[in-house]
Amino acid sequence: MKKIILTIVLLLSFPTFGQDIKINASLIDTVKIEADSYIGNDSFSAYYFIKNNVFIKKTKSKIYQYKNLSLGAISKVDIQNPLNLVLFYEPFNTVILLDNQLNEIRKINLSEYSTPILATATGLAFGNRLWVYNSLSQQIGLFDFTKSEFMPITTSFEGNMKFYSSNYNYFQWIDGNQNWNSCNIYGQITNLGKIPDFDSLQLISDGDAIAIKEEILYYFSLKENKTTLISIDKKTFKNFYYKDQILSIFTNEGITNYKITIP
Repeated sequence: MKKIILTIVLLLSFPTFGQDIKINASLIDTVKIEADSYIGNDSFSAYYFIKNNVFIKKTKSKIYQYKNLSLGAISKVDIQNPLNLVLFYEPFNTVILLDNQLNEIRKINLSEYSTPILATATGLAFGNRLWVYNSLSQQIGLFDFTKSEFMPITTSFEGNMKFYSSNYNYFQWIDGNQNWNSCNIYGQITNLGKIPDFDSLQLISDGDAIAIKEEILYYFSLKENKTTLISIDKKTFKNFYYKDQILSIFTNEGITNYKITIP
């Protein structure tokens, strides 16, 4: 009953919602993995996940692992570039860069530099740089890891980030009031609008997102202010990942892949 009520509340929150419209998912296959958390997959059909705080890459023929238990728990993983993977260990203010075989390319201790940095968000940016939100100065900046230089690009603001994501050109986050914000490489911050409440979220393009709220999976279009349910045959699941019209659902049994078409 609680789930039915939540579905009704979620869908009626947006005036452009059509209650008979759903995105149907067509089953493709299932991949067996044992993991604590699922990160995603790349264009080469490799899967990335974490088991016992070990970062793992599974291809069709081989499994690679990276373990650095001295840095504590892995806080965030950026897999947008399979040749330059980014692991963020927030408790030790450290970023690790890995190659496609999970060999360590570079270890970046952000506490070692002349500019005081205490990172609470990181991600891969353009041109050998990292996005960094420095909670000490409350600024977003770009850290050049070849020159070991940090350049703030925004004025100070409170970093109330319920969720964040980044690509080469944009750093985006959802604050505690469900506001969707974006910062470009020039430091221009834009408030894009509001997004429905969520437990887990993936920003899939400009103004589009897929999210879970208490095991209700939905697609949200900011431009159209529209929420659409995604229909899958899994009643319970832990997480998901979307790439190139493939929706991967993570359950206790592994990864189930579906083909979906986003409106």
